[in-house]
Amino acid sequence: MSQTAPSFIPARPFAPAERDAVYRAIHERRDMRHFSGGQVSDEALERLLQAAHHAPSVGFMQPWRFIRIRDRQRRRAIHALVEQERQATAQALGERADEFMRIKLEGILDCAELLAVALPPGRQAHIFGRRTMPEMDLASAACAIQNMWLAARAEGLGMGWVSVFDPAALGALLQLPEGSRPIALLCLGPVPGYYPQPMLAEAGWAKRLPLRDMCMDEVWQAG
Repeated sequence: MSQTAPSFIPARPFAPAERDAVYRAIHERRDMRHFSGGQVSDEALERLLQAAHHAPSVGFMQPWRFIRIRDRQRRRAIHALVEQERQATAQALGERADEFMRIKLEGILDCAELLAVALPPGRQAHIFGRRTMPEMDLASAACAIQNMWLAARAEGLGMGWVSVFDPAALGALLQLPEGSRPIALLCLGPVPGYYPQPMLAEAGWAKRLPLRDMCMDEVWQAG
């Protein structure tokens, strides 16, 4: 069977200033937990969602669904779910529990916009790229979130990914259909500034590992 011939646009590199702006967004992006209220304009929010929606996805399945949450009572209920899981995580961490509890994990009640990201039902119908690796729906949705994160930095906004919650409880609160799965709560909005390095590094929880420890030749090499 012959393959379809692709069409191309010219593969010209970006101008140096444009290229540097891309790398700047990558290196200055932060998982933000401190917000300063304010608002995100409808136009900016549309640009961010368009950036997410232009992410790559395995088999072009586009497995991302965004729920905008503006109701304060629902936000408080979500915050309570996160706090419940925060306490459970602290208990599971054992001797690092106190250290963990001192770290701010989210800005659900402070951010201008709160978005939930969910995988839709019916994902099993997408076989292309998922037959042996069904988790590629999650990987694809993570690409959409990363696109939004970088776009938020370019807009001068902060974004934080909250994953400390019980998926079943959050799904029930958001009335997700059977087969759907929440994967993220995104806190978005103006921030007082950006952390000079990842917040968990600032807090001493972990540090960035050297790139050389992540790269190998040909086969897996024990370090």
